[in-house]
Amino acid sequence: MKILIPPSEGKAKVKPGNTIFSETNFRYQREVNQVVRLLELIDDEDLSSVYGTSPEKALMFHRQNQDAFNSRCAPAIERYTGVVYEHINWSTLSEKAKNYMEKYIYIFSGLFGLLTPKTPIPDYKLKMNVLSLQHHWNPILTETLKDEKVIVDLLPQVHRKAYTPNKENVIPVDFQITNKGKKSAAGHFGKAVKGEFIRYIAENNITDIEGFSGFEYEGFKWDGTSFVKENS
Repeated sequence: MKILIPPSEGKAKVKPGNTIFSETNFRYQREVNQVVRLLELIDDEDLSSVYGTSPEKALMFHRQNQDAFNSRCAPAIERYTGVVYEHINWSTLSEKAKNYMEKYIYIFSGLFGLLTPKTPIPDYKLKMNVLSLQHHWNPILTETLKDEKVIVDLLPQVHRKAYTPNKENVIPVDFQITNKGKKSAAGHFGKAVKGEFIRYIAENNITDIEGFSGFEYEGFKWDGTSFVKENS
């Protein structure tokens, strides 16, 4: 079983180690280099739209991404600071749970494609939905995942476009709220539930979907296909 999760847009200012990214033998270095070369083709006036921020910050992020291969690394799981990762709370997990995550969790990334929690990466900022990166990564990640017996997909829609699922082995899991019989996406709060769920399966060494039914958080329960909260 492999569990697919998104990265976070926010990154922690963690102290990097001494390892330079070019020295890590990362499995997708060639494909990452292709993305970096693509970034070099962007005109300065277009950077704000690519990075979704001010021209000054966009230029800073752009140079950071371009220098990725010469930058020092820290484990991916320590870089991400979004709501999902706050609720995973990596530093408080048991060693057994951390080893579970390293074995079963895959993180999709616009710049790096696919990471495990302990993969050493430099600081960066690049969304999956810019520069057609979903199409760049799709054949690569599809090939990587093709032989997995079970894939639990916790990705948002934008990241789901970065691979082509085999309907026989992929289980998309969503977080929803039911109001007067009508289901809708749980939105921002769903990220907290997702983080708590990932923490739960790691701490309890869950290796099949039958184990999902034991998880409940703030009213969200497994209904066989999704985690749903019933609002009265």
